[in-house]
Amino acid sequence: MSFQPRFRDLAHLGHVELLTPKPEESLAFFKDLVGLYESGRQGNSVYLRAWGDYEFCTLKLTAAKAPGVGHFAFRTADSQTLADLVANLEESGVNGKWIESDLGHGRAYRFPSPDGHPVEIYYETNLFEAPPELATHLKNNPQRRGRHGAAPRRLDHINLLAADVKANREFYHKLLGMKVTEQIIFDDGTEMGGWLTATNKSYDLAITRDNAGGHGRLHHLTYFTDTREEVLRAADLFVESGVRIETGPHKHAIGQTFFLYVFEPGGNRFELASGGYSILAPDWKPIVWTQADRARGQAWGLKTVESFHTYGTPEVE
Repeated sequence: MSFQPRFRDLAHLGHVELLTPKPEESLAFFKDLVGLYESGRQGNSVYLRAWGDYEFCTLKLTAAKAPGVGHFAFRTADSQTLADLVANLEESGVNGKWIESDLGHGRAYRFPSPDGHPVEIYYETNLFEAPPELATHLKNNPQRRGRHGAAPRRLDHINLLAADVKANREFYHKLLGMKVTEQIIFDDGTEMGGWLTATNKSYDLAITRDNAGGHGRLHHLTYFTDTREEVLRAADLFVESGVRIETGPHKHAIGQTFFLYVFEPGGNRFELASGGYSILAPDWKPIVWTQADRARGQAWGLKTVESFHTYGTPEVE
């Protein structure tokens, strides 16, 4: 086949399905504390979005026996690119299936990553239409700015755990056209982390080493706020509401985002982030961080907490 996936074949990270054994508590967390808006319900799932997300939903919260990621999805550049990517995946030996309908978007092709994460690609989508009480005269916003909870602007990225970072990083780069922006490579040559983007953000997808020996697990899901002050305000909000902060607020070295990590009631790690940098150079070369670089900790010297290297969902027995 002559088709070769290229950067921008994927438009952006579209949505994430998060599994939770405590659906009511998780829903209250994301609506009341994070400040997401409910778009709809279907079966045992609730569909949510941030005030700046243009699509019908960016988070699908599904009741399940254990926490983790049900699937995550990228929107493609157009319908023909979707068809070409699917054909290329199948010719490359990746066997998936078409999901004909889900609330909020058209048919999607679901397939496994090398580590077993369920990935979807789709094009047709439902745009969010603000009801009168959320309408805004700022026509380039999908709705009025959020006024409750932490009120993030949009979905930002997902971080996956994988047994073989290199194999998974190459999968998204070679078969889906994502650009590799940063890597962690230890002294023995082991790739401990890979960051990839479908946009001009520093990353839409992160893959880090699963040191617990699991497969198909989630490290964290992230929504973006406009300012650091909003992250600091969220830290107060979470503490006052009894939500445990794992680490932060602080600044990452990789990606340069200002971060705050907490755990939602179902057990999944959740991040609010602000800042970061944009990649405008068409010939960007991946930034490589060494073992010594990472030993120095985060951007301002904060040592990474041990749980950050070991905890993921679902937990490994």
